[in-house]
Amino acid sequence: MKASQFSDTQKAFILKQGDEGVPVAEICRKAGISQATHFNCKKKYAGLLPPEMKKLKQLEDENARLKKIVADLTLDREMLQDVIRRKL
Repeated sequence: MKASQFSDTQKAFILKQGDEGVPVAEICRKAGISQATHFNCKKKYAGLLPPEMKKLKQLEDENARLKKIVADLTLDREMLQDVIRRKL
C-alpha cells in the first residue's frame, strides 16, 4: 500500500479548511489531491486531532498484524488436522 505524502498535522489542516467553508475544489487544488481522496480522508479522519490520527493508525496496524497471526494459526491448525485425518 502506498504511504501517504501528508503528515497527520497536514491532514488535519486540510480537513479543517473544509470546515471553515473553503470550497473542496480549492482545497484539493492547493493540496494536490483528488476530490475522492479528500472525501475518503474526511470520512476516515473527520473530527480527529493529529494525536488521535496517529493512535488510529497504530491500532489499524496492530489489527492487521493480529489478523495475519490468526490466519497463520488457522492454516497451521488445518494442516495438522489434515495430517491427523491421513493417519487414521
